[in-house]
Amino acid sequence: MNLRAIKAIAKKDLSAVTSNVQIFLPIIIVPLIFCVLMPGMIILVSRYGNITNMGNLEPMLKLFEKIPDINIKTKLLGFQDINQQMIFIFVNYFLAPLFLLIPIMAASLVAANSFAGEKERKTLESLLFAPVDLYSLFLGKALAAFVLAMLLAIGGFILFGLTVNILAYPMFNQLIFPEPSWWVLIFWVSPSLSLLVILFNVAVSAKVKGFQEANQMSVFVVLPIIALVVSQATGALFLGSKILWLMGFFGIIISALVFWRMVRYFNRNKLFESQIL
Repeated sequence: MNLRAIKAIAKKDLSAVTSNVQIFLPIIIVPLIFCVLMPGMIILVSRYGNITNMGNLEPMLKLFEKIPDINIKTKLLGFQDINQQMIFIFVNYFLAPLFLLIPIMAASLVAANSFAGEKERKTLESLLFAPVDLYSLFLGKALAAFVLAMLLAIGGFILFGLTVNILAYPMFNQLIFPEPSWWVLIFWVSPSLSLLVILFNVAVSAKVKGFQEANQMSVFVVLPIIALVVSQATGALFLGSKILWLMGFFGIIISALVFWRMVRYFNRNKLFESQIL
């Protein structure tokens, strides 16, 4: 394993991503939507209007009763205003699964471009001829996507927190974000799931011929996140700290298995052949 080569490959891939508008623009827009626009609209509607005017809230109130965490229920009951209750539960719990889309989408795009981008730029052959072992090559590709995903996750977390607390403070007279489960989400679940997504997409990128094909296949990794959003919104599954810890643990285990399988399957000959599929 060559640490210098890993850093050089990661730096090269990050440079390629930031210079490609097709990849970089969605990476910037998605965090702004989920971290500023969505929480901002929810808070401002409640602050200057009345969230009860938006429709029948009976299903949402029934969801409150399904929340298994006693501490959360106690906090909700501490807010006498339904607008306060809705804001608190939305920003701290219902938007949490959606937040995972930020690092996962960034990881998917960068990882999908890893080998596929080299093939389109006609630079893969020279990279394979370089004196770099395959472990270092795959780790360098994965590191570029992982670094960008984590920067966006942490930066988005800070931006989300500032948006929520600044806009909601006049209503609550206190900071309402983050709840403890968010720390687990950002520093445990996001890295583990991002790593899993990265390894899957790097393997796909190494196998297919171009970025568009790799990017289309990477859409499938978003489906489990959508399932989490639906489960949380319907009360079928509540993403408390215990479940988040388990998600992160299984993400790490599966990532290790994927990486082991990936480096056993691919060799220089298969990577050469993938250019002419």
